[in-house]
Amino acid sequence: MRTTRTLRTALLTAAAAGLAVTVLSTAPVSAAPAARTAPAAPAFLSAAQWPASHTPWTAGPVRKGLPEDGSFCTAGTTPAAGTRHRDFRTELDTGARQTITVAPTTAKAKALAAELRTALATCLERMKEQDPGIEGVSKYHGRVNVEEGAYVYSIDTSYPEVGSTDIGLHAVGRDGRTVTVLEWGQLGDLDGAPLKGFKKTTATAVAKLH
Repeated sequence: MRTTRTLRTALLTAAAAGLAVTVLSTAPVSAAPAARTAPAAPAFLSAAQWPASHTPWTAGPVRKGLPEDGSFCTAGTTPAAGTRHRDFRTELDTGARQTITVAPTTAKAKALAAELRTALATCLERMKEQDPGIEGVSKYHGRVNVEEGAYVYSIDTSYPEVGSTDIGLHAVGRDGRTVTVLEWGQLGDLDGAPLKGFKKTTATAVAKLH
C-alpha cells in the first residue's frame, strides 16, 4: 500500500512539473529592446574613382581629424571634430585628398560649405599676399547637381623666376549634415587638367557619402 502511494505521489509530482514546463514554454516572451545601431560613417572615394592618370592611383588609409599638412586654401575653416580625411597619390607628380566633415546640424553643415566656398574663391589672393613672387589665375567652374550641390574651382599658379607651374582643382559638396572637400593637384596648367573627369569624381564623392 505504501509503495502504491509513493508511486502515485511521484507520478503526480512529475505531472505537475510537466505542466509547469508547458506553461512556461507557451507563455509569451517579452521581446528584448532592439539595440540602436550607429549610422554608417560617410563613405570615401576609392582610388579608381579619381580621374585617370598616367600611373594608377593609390589610396591611403582613412584618418581621423585634419591632415597634418593641411590645405593652404581651407586652413582654419574645417573643424577637426567630426572630420576624417584620406590621401591619394600616383607615381608621378599628381596627388589628391578627400576630407569629410559631419556637422552637428544641417544648418551648421550648410554654413561650413559656404565658408569653404569663400575660402577657395579667395585663396589665390591670399597666396599672393603671402608670396608676392607667385602669379596665377583662379576660376569658378560651376555647380555639380548632386544632393545639396557641389561647386568646383581651379587655381592655376606659377613662379616665373623658376619656371614652375602648378594646377589645383578643388570642390566643395554637401549631403545633409555632411560636407566633403576634394583637392587634386599636379604640375602643369589648367589646359592639361582633367576638369571634366574631376567634376564626375565630385558627383561620385557626394553621392556616395550616404
